[in-house]
Amino acid sequence: MIIRRETASDAAQIHDVNERAFGQPSEANLVDALRERATPFLSFVADDDGTVVGHICFSPVTIAGVDRLILGLAPMAVAPERQNQGIGSQLVRFGLDECRRLGAAAVVVLGHPEYYPRFGFRPASTASLRSEYDVPDPVFMVLPLTLDVDLSGVARYHDAFLDIG
Repeated sequence: MIIRRETASDAAQIHDVNERAFGQPSEANLVDALRERATPFLSFVADDDGTVVGHICFSPVTIAGVDRLILGLAPMAVAPERQNQGIGSQLVRFGLDECRRLGAAAVVVLGHPEYYPRFGFRPASTASLRSEYDVPDPVFMVLPLTLDVDLSGVARYHDAFLDIG
């Protein structure tokens, strides 16, 4: 299995993996919308001999007064039959390395508070950062990728997130 950047021919498999992993089409539709509308849009797949078994993407997040690139990790999905095999962790690590290479100052995630800290994420409130969504404090996390960025404020995801549901 390899982790690589998505190609145009992966779109249908990415949609399928997201829909099956989440048990609904909302996240799969979000990925399709982000692919069309977000810049930058970073999207990576776990490819097992030509079959997409996992997917992760990153899209721009804005914070008023911050003119640095902030990315949001969402969604991340692994095919149900391949979960709990470390594929998600490989996707996260690879994706974060690519975010660093792109020069992102930080990555935010709305996610499981016992999963994402293993990659260095911490509650965003420790940086005086809040989500635009009403979510419990421990599930909105941030990973600063540079030391010279003030992240205080409200993080706003790409408008495509307003269309999910």
